[in-house]
Amino acid sequence: MTELPGIVITGGSGKMGQMLIKTVLASDKCRLVGVLVREGHDWIGQDIGTAMGGASVGVSVTHDAVEVFAKAQAVIDFTTPAATVGFSELAAQARAVHVIGTTGLAEGDLKAINAAARHAAIVRAGNMSLGVNLLVQLTKKVAAALDEDFDIEVIEAHHNQKVDAPSGTALMLGEAAAEGRGVNLKDVSDSGRDGITGARERGHIGFSAIRGGDIVGEHDVLFAAPGERIMLRHIATDRGIFARGALKAALWGQDKAPGEYDMMDVLGL
Repeated sequence: MTELPGIVITGGSGKMGQMLIKTVLASDKCRLVGVLVREGHDWIGQDIGTAMGGASVGVSVTHDAVEVFAKAQAVIDFTTPAATVGFSELAAQARAVHVIGTTGLAEGDLKAINAAARHAAIVRAGNMSLGVNLLVQLTKKVAAALDEDFDIEVIEAHHNQKVDAPSGTALMLGEAAAEGRGVNLKDVSDSGRDGITGARERGHIGFSAIRGGDIVGEHDVLFAAPGERIMLRHIATDRGIFARGALKAALWGQDKAPGEYDMMDVLGL
């Protein structure tokens, strides 16, 4: 019998990391073979099950990525841009699928990830949920159907610990709207309004970010014209949807050639 794919979770002590660990442990399609945390963390050397307040699962927490990546067929990574770039190189060396849910990646980060994708499969998405990826497709179609009489605004809300804005999902939606209109988002993006900004630019795509409490993730795409408005919305109430999507991506990528993929590929959209 073929051994189940081994999965490594990075950033294992965070909320998303712990959700990913629980999701992998509950699956009968893979094995948890490693958990990474930052150097100096109190969990290093502990069994991840007991570190999270449960029973032992036989997997020790470490900060040594090289050691655990060597045992992995996939790495699921929701950390920081700098950490993700380093992990992409190491995952490529190990020929492990690298599933990236990290947001806030700069152009230089994306170039480094693209270089790593020449050696292994990378699945990168600002959001791993089925619903959001359907919303992206709908946004593209609606934007293509409407002219610039309809202003487009992407409104997103997240918990008060989120460090980047607009969110990765909001940018996905903005890119979809721009693609639908046949324009480059960089040329029409409008965010961070403050003070006397003047009238809204015709054809621009606006972004608004809300941060508060424990909001998991809410995204609206507003198409507003004189006399009418169209609103597309997705509300996430459970981080488990992102964890399940990320695991689906890790398993989907097992037989894929080196290259960059996204959740549209994974979901067949």
